[in-house]
Amino acid sequence: MRAKWIGLLIGLIVGISGCTPKEAAPAEPKAAEPAPAPAPAEEPAVDPVAAASEIFQSRCTVCHGEGGKGDGAGSAALDPKPRDLTSPEWQSSVTDEHIRKIIVYGGSAVGKAATMPANPDLDAKPEVVAELVKYVRGLAK
Repeated sequence: MRAKWIGLLIGLIVGISGCTPKEAAPAEPKAAEPAPAPAPAEEPAVDPVAAASEIFQSRCTVCHGEGGKGDGAGSAALDPKPRDLTSPEWQSSVTDEHIRKIIVYGGSAVGKAATMPANPDLDAKPEVVAELVKYVRGLAK
């Protein structure tokens, strides 16, 4: 019986030694990490004077007209008619802050016609609004 046990023990040792890890298998290559997202591009510097001029031409002249007299192509369908921005009486009756508020928040924000639309995108561009106010002031005759 002793011989059986010795044979069994030897077989076990041989079996175990065959199960020992040989050289470690090479690690699988890691998937390449994605490249970091590029930093958001900074918005190019905007010339407030040029931006104000472009905004007046594209948004304001439709109703107020090229010269600001309230005679733009869209004014015919409006009641009340758009403000004549060249009027010395009106120019002297309003503050720059009042004009800024009308530009950004629209006519209803100052108790005037709701047909004067708001420009909420300009709220974050105070330097452009300041130039629009100067532009409107420059229309006075």
